[in-house]
Amino acid sequence: MWFFILLIAWPLIEIGLFVEIGGRLGLWPTLGLVLGTAALGIAVLRAQGDRAQAGLRQAMAGIGNPAVPLAEEALILVAGGLLILPGFLTDTLGLLLLVPPLRRLLIARLSKRVVVQGFGQGFGTMAQAPRPGADAGQVIDGDFQEIDPKNPSIKGNSGWTRH
Repeated sequence: MWFFILLIAWPLIEIGLFVEIGGRLGLWPTLGLVLGTAALGIAVLRAQGDRAQAGLRQAMAGIGNPAVPLAEEALILVAGGLLILPGFLTDTLGLLLLVPPLRRLLIARLSKRVVVQGFGQGFGTMAQAPRPGADAGQVIDGDFQEIDPKNPSIKGNSGWTRH
């Protein structure tokens, strides 16, 4: 129900703010303000990609929980997206999310409602889960041959090379 009310109210608030602010500033300053915040949002999103990767690497290199840096980066990305959207309410929310103390406060309040079961390094939960029935000390022995990709001289009858 709240989502439906928000879905109806949000555009109405944005239209009202456009009319009110446009009436006070005029057409061109209002459009300039909207385009300026969109440019700021694009700049935030472009800069955030590199910072997000560096922050995540630092968090994963340490022993700490990377959830807080990830939440910070996610909120900054949301802020950039809100700044790109045309509207003064979305711009205000996006600018508020760029303020670090407000972001930390929001993360602290949201973290009370979210329970993290665990985290790890890998490509998913299956990357760290042992195979059913696998022994932790089990060693699998195998042979291999290096093949030059430019001159593959070894022809085999494996199921992968049948044509």
